[in-house]
Amino acid sequence: MAAARPERLQPMQSPAPDAAPPARPAFPSGPTAPTGLTAAEAARRLQALGPNLLGAARTRSLWAIVAGTLREPLFLLLLVAAGLYLLLGDIGEGLFLSAGAAVTIGLVVMQEVRSERALAALRQLAEPMARVLRDGQEQRIPARDLVPGDLILVGEGDRLPVDGILISGDALTVDESALTGESVPVVKRVAPEAAAETSDPEPGGDHSPAVFSGTLNVRGQGVVQATRTGPATRLGRIGASLASIESEPTVLQKSMGRLIGKLGVLAIAFCALVTVVYGLWLDNWIEGALAGITFAIALVPEEFPMVLAIFMAIGAFRLAGQKVLVRRGAVIETLGAATVLCVDKTGTLTENRMALAVAATGEDAFAFSPAGPPAGALPLLGLARLACAPQPVDPMDRAVHAVADPALPPNAAALVETYPLRTDLLAFIQRWRLPEGEMFAAKGAPEAVAALCRLDAPARAALDRDVADFAARGLRVLAVASRPVGDAPAPQDAPFALAGLLAFADPVRADVPGAIAEARRAGIQVAMMTGDYPATALEIARQAGLDTAGGVLTGADLAGLDPEALRARAREVRVFARIMPEQKLAIIQALRANGEVVAMTGDGVNDAPALEAAHIGIAMGLRGTDVAREAADLVLLDDRFVSIIGGIRLGRRIFTNLRKALTYVTAIHIPIAGLALLPILMGLPPVLYPVHVVLLELLVDPLSALVFEGEPSERSAMERPPRAAGETLFGARQIAFGVLQGAVVLAAVLALYAWWLKAGHPEAEARAGAFLALMMGNLVLAFAESAEPGTAFFDPRRAAFWIICALASAVVSAILLVPQLTAIFRLAPLSGAQFATVGAVALLAGGWSGILRRIPRRP
Repeated sequence: MAAARPERLQPMQSPAPDAAPPARPAFPSGPTAPTGLTAAEAARRLQALGPNLLGAARTRSLWAIVAGTLREPLFLLLLVAAGLYLLLGDIGEGLFLSAGAAVTIGLVVMQEVRSERALAALRQLAEPMARVLRDGQEQRIPARDLVPGDLILVGEGDRLPVDGILISGDALTVDESALTGESVPVVKRVAPEAAAETSDPEPGGDHSPAVFSGTLNVRGQGVVQATRTGPATRLGRIGASLASIESEPTVLQKSMGRLIGKLGVLAIAFCALVTVVYGLWLDNWIEGALAGITFAIALVPEEFPMVLAIFMAIGAFRLAGQKVLVRRGAVIETLGAATVLCVDKTGTLTENRMALAVAATGEDAFAFSPAGPPAGALPLLGLARLACAPQPVDPMDRAVHAVADPALPPNAAALVETYPLRTDLLAFIQRWRLPEGEMFAAKGAPEAVAALCRLDAPARAALDRDVADFAARGLRVLAVASRPVGDAPAPQDAPFALAGLLAFADPVRADVPGAIAEARRAGIQVAMMTGDYPATALEIARQAGLDTAGGVLTGADLAGLDPEALRARAREVRVFARIMPEQKLAIIQALRANGEVVAMTGDGVNDAPALEAAHIGIAMGLRGTDVAREAADLVLLDDRFVSIIGGIRLGRRIFTNLRKALTYVTAIHIPIAGLALLPILMGLPPVLYPVHVVLLELLVDPLSALVFEGEPSERSAMERPPRAAGETLFGARQIAFGVLQGAVVLAAVLALYAWWLKAGHPEAEARAGAFLALMMGNLVLAFAESAEPGTAFFDPRRAAFWIICALASAVVSAILLVPQLTAIFRLAPLSGAQFATVGAVALLAGGWSGILRRIPRRP
């Protein structure tokens, strides 16, 4: 929509004055219109030539995942411990350790494979799409399915998916720096005729019809006939490869990796220290080595990187289920902190299905109906069609063609030149060569077209009244004008004649008011930035449920504000109208200066700076340009506002559950490490041996990765304000709380162990009580940490937790009832009273924090 959405259009370089006007055959609508390839022929060529891919997606094979897992310090320590037991200790313990290591590695590999599958699914969702003409119909297909001979429709901001020839449309301005290194865009002219390309053109050629895969169309729109695809393209031949999904580690993952590395070094140092102390003190170096390895295994929270990787991959996949594609994993952490959401109107708040509602010519107004356009509106429709792009992308241009093409004869005019919107003139003008001579056809904002027509005061007042009447009804208004070229070759050299007004209806999406109400309850303010008429913007804002108390701020008013004044207005105003793309950046900067955490949607080439400036840039997936998608953190796959709110809701859930998982991992390693070290320092028999630690690790890994990741969203997730912008995911507060939880479990289990030993219980029996109390406390702690108040005890969404509990109970029962296993674990069966004591200790030690959270707080 050239006039009402100025952010989609950029100033375009005009042809050189001494160059002959290029032949620009627009796609005619008559019987000679090209039909493109047939589906059968395209399938045959795809089978013969292969997909339009430059390289296979980078994925890790199963063996690569296994090899990477085996390089982790924990598993190396496990293998060393198993080897020591097999060579110097008990064969049964050695075999169990080996089996436990295999199962532990298997669990980690399973989670990594799950993450890889999620990433592979995301790559498919993020696959570039292209608009092509096949079987006479415009289709949107994956770019990988393009073949030589396809007719591809290219718009502003699109990245070209093939090498080809420009055969119709505007003179494109293309950034070929990906191939040439030159940052200055070059102009591409329409080929004199759509002939097959036989030469091998070089990139960087100005006024050439050749375009190349991987380059970026900055201005103009046209039709490209594909000549080379995939590895045969210029980009493919130099070995370039494009990545659809950014899978590099996030900042948080890198920091966690560094933490694990430091703890690994510390664990090895303590391992050596414990071995020496144990050997010198008790003169038992083998037991000392096993005790040292046990402590090292217990100290390293190796689950951190695994939990982060799994949460990021599965979380991104869950967001994709909400039609929100994550391009940068770190943004998941930011979603829950968003305080202002800046959105476009068309297609986001409204249905983006523009339909002509009314045409006004002078004193007459004509209402459109499904039966066809009224006869009195046909001259105005004919001029409007000449003022629209021949191959329309914009919804308003499409609406004009949808009505005009069936009702009017095929357009026999030749397009000579296009004059896109400028900041100082919100009108789209095209110059045509007709049998009776050349003429200009213009459409755009009524005030811009009025300036072109140089209307006197009474005519301007009458025009303003009509526009205000349409806008108050929520209609979008374009004015249409024309004039012969004559002796005035530049559009503004002579006045245009006003032909009339076209009013378009674009209803608010049915689910938008509810989603905006939910956003406001969640403390998120919604602001609308549009190029539309102020009265239209206010009416749509009212229908959608936006806060209109602050009125509307227009682009003209904004241009006269200094930064401080704009900051003050941005605190109140939530409706911005007649906004140019560069003004969006100023609004985002003002909101950020006010301390807001800003999320913004955008789709045009000039939206990229504002998307980069926003804390969370959200590009439109259906109508957005490649430039906008590359600048954004998220891509909205269905362009619906409700999907943004769903993404924020899910983002809050992911953030909360990930924080819980990391806190839990911190907490559970405190008692494991403490019980591996403190009894030795206290002169007590060891509580934990490597077999115990391995079994506990088998429990911790799935609990932290499966249970917490799948935990349902909090009931109050969207009923409270966003968290503070400076609040980190896992900082000192979470570490301290995890240490406190772990210390309570450690104190309780160690006290139980010392008490039973002092009471005269056999060592194996006391160890059994301590080990069972630690395992049960682990489960209780996981339940208390993950479940929110109000969650049903046996909530079916928490099935993973109960399955793990059942498996843990079966394993413990087998260990205590099967003599061979009891001997390997150095435990002894317990009586019913002892089980009750252990259960009470575990419940209090692991569940105290959950009990406190369920106590109603005073207001």
